[in-house]
Amino acid sequence: MASKITAAQVKELRDKTQVGMMDAKKALVASEGDMDKAIDFLREKGIAKAKKKSGNVAANGLAKVVVNGNDAAIIEVNSETDFVATNDTFNGLVDAIGDTIAKQEPADLAAALALKTANGETIQEAIIKTTQVTSENVQLRRFAVVKKTDNQVFGAYLHQGGQIAAVVVLDGADEATAKDVAMHVAAINPEFVSKDDIPADRLAHEREVLKQEALNEGKPEKIVEKMVEGRLHKFLSEISLADQPFVKDGDQTVSQFVAGKGGKLVTFVRYEVGEGIEKPTVDLAKEVQDQING
Repeated sequence: MASKITAAQVKELRDKTQVGMMDAKKALVASEGDMDKAIDFLREKGIAKAKKKSGNVAANGLAKVVVNGNDAAIIEVNSETDFVATNDTFNGLVDAIGDTIAKQEPADLAAALALKTANGETIQEAIIKTTQVTSENVQLRRFAVVKKTDNQVFGAYLHQGGQIAAVVVLDGADEATAKDVAMHVAAINPEFVSKDDIPADRLAHEREVLKQEALNEGKPEKIVEKMVEGRLHKFLSEISLADQPFVKDGDQTVSQFVAGKGGKLVTFVRYEVGEGIEKPTVDLAKEVQDQING
């Protein structure tokens, strides 16, 4: 009869391997409490290797959009190098994750990792397997599930094979129009759908900064307000999708382009691989010297 697994044993195995509590307990149960066998179990399953790799910076990878009826999933899956991002195994993982999230709509990252893919393994298990194959830290960094109604359309666009992904929802119009807007979103990177979505405190702050700039330039106070409004309009055109000059026709704004096609902007999501991740600087000369000295 197998011995009872204690909390102390689980903690000891976690400390030795840096795996999660459930993985540690599962390994101890499978090895009937034998610590060495439990470590071997984790190594054979690739779990310990994946945990060890999880400390490495993964700022490359792919973003993808998968549409499933009235639901769309946009995801970012990271790897350590852009070389691995072109690997068939990694690409297969990205496809599986996108399909699974689009169909099952998890609430958060933890729920997503626990979802079972079409072949019966969880997304977390598939990530561990890919880490084994590629010998790199592989992570599902983020995802969003975007919804539409029957009267709305999705537009999706991938730039450079998935370095930037954008998904757009339009009310009315057609998919071709929505795809053009998604291309614009990928290229120009707006922050908000329209000026109405910009927080009031941010607008007030920008207005005050612009006013002080104009006053500091020695402009007469009676024309400062007009100057501020003009500069504020420029500010809005930089961050608001609706107010930006359309990338394929700068003579009209994006909202004007969409309206001309019988539609209205609803929402968008844009992912750029690695954005916000601090990448380590590599000093090749120092690395070579360290190897020589070592």
